[in-house]
Amino acid sequence: MTSPQEELLPTTRRALLHRIAAAQSEGRAPSLAAAVVRGGRTVWHGARTSVAGPAPDEEVQYRIGSITKTFTAVLVLRLREEGLVDLGDPLEKHLPGTGAGEATLVELLAHTGGLAAESPAPWWERTPGSLRPELADVLGERPLLHPAGRRHHYSNPGYTLLGALVEKVRGASWEEVLRREVLDPLGLSRTGVRPRAPHADGWAVHPWADVLLAEPVEDLGRMAPAGQLWSTTGDLARFAVFLMGGDDQVLSAESVREMRVPAAPAAAADVADGSAYGLGLQIQQRDGRLLVGHSGSLPGFLANLTLAVDDDVAAVVLANCTSGPPLGAVGADLVRIVAEAEPRIPGPWRPLPEADPFELELTGQWYWGTHAFVLRLTADRGVSLGPLAGGGRRSGFRANGDGTWTGLEGYYAGEPLRAVRRPDGTVSHLDLGSFVFTRQPYEEGASVPGGVDPRGWRGWRGIG
Repeated sequence: MTSPQEELLPTTRRALLHRIAAAQSEGRAPSLAAAVVRGGRTVWHGARTSVAGPAPDEEVQYRIGSITKTFTAVLVLRLREEGLVDLGDPLEKHLPGTGAGEATLVELLAHTGGLAAESPAPWWERTPGSLRPELADVLGERPLLHPAGRRHHYSNPGYTLLGALVEKVRGASWEEVLRREVLDPLGLSRTGVRPRAPHADGWAVHPWADVLLAEPVEDLGRMAPAGQLWSTTGDLARFAVFLMGGDDQVLSAESVREMRVPAAPAAAADVADGSAYGLGLQIQQRDGRLLVGHSGSLPGFLANLTLAVDDDVAAVVLANCTSGPPLGAVGADLVRIVAEAEPRIPGPWRPLPEADPFELELTGQWYWGTHAFVLRLTADRGVSLGPLAGGGRRSGFRANGDGTWTGLEGYYAGEPLRAVRRPDGTVSHLDLGSFVFTRQPYEEGASVPGGVDPRGWRGWRGIG
């Protein structure tokens, strides 16, 4: 075990075991392995098996299918952090001649590039990648089914293009770049493009009889960046830690946060369950909890990675069957069990090491028109601004080091906040993306656009 299971209460461990046992039994999976992460490390591992083969511990490999896309997204964002690409760049700028070059990198990452969901026949998941040696073989004669940027349409060929982009910019194979830039730095020694013993065998389970059929294992070739990888619960648990906090060796915490933000609207069929897609990550609201991660499937295998960042809990679930247990629901339940049975203990409150008198002067109540807001100075040397009571627009703001701040969330994301001072140095108002916040509602003498009626506030007798 990566860490002793005693870190979870016995009742929690039993509830986790019961959940995966029910999933393996009811889903008729030959084997199912799972892990739970909390506090930056694995705190529980469990497995159930019914067939001959290696005991599914944390080192046994399963194929993880489309979770591979999250790894590919990390490689693209690394290029962006190094200034080699911009996510708004059209693909044509870096990889000309594909026929899908009008799609931008961010659209490909979020599956809004308009590309087809699959490559042309034969079925790429069950045939050798040697049948599709060139990008043209992956994209076909009609790569775009929808206008780029107009709708979310999940696309495996889109991630093939992103893998080809990585190869073009780096001058090395996708596999080599992935190993050098992500797998090795994160210590994911049991993750790779080909299975290495011990690994599970992939099976199809007959829908109406308790019998098995061995599934083929194909090298996906050009389609590898969309679904080739094999991994373990141990390695994916470490990858989950990275996706929650970043790692300066691989990708900054800020870029990892960006991956977890919706970049594509929910498809019409997904609106009911509140799902969306970020940059290489699926996003879902479930039972009032925001979950991010990715699912995966290839013939003989199912996989799921689920993170609840606010609860500091993540779950990995792997099975060696083509269909069966709903691993997305299982992963969400494992997270919920831990988050509800042993909720995250808040860190201790700590005061600021020092207080800037100019920043301290800005704290307290402000008004946007007649709406009351409060500005607070936070321990990370930023500020937060939100309604004094009830719902409404709110955000944290990152200090820019020059007396201004930049919004981090929601309506105010990316918007500039600054304090406007009078000639004598006193604060006149706050300017938030041209919105004026004053100390009193429509404060007399403040620079309120449109001006303030000089007759002031009146009761009903003064109207007319």
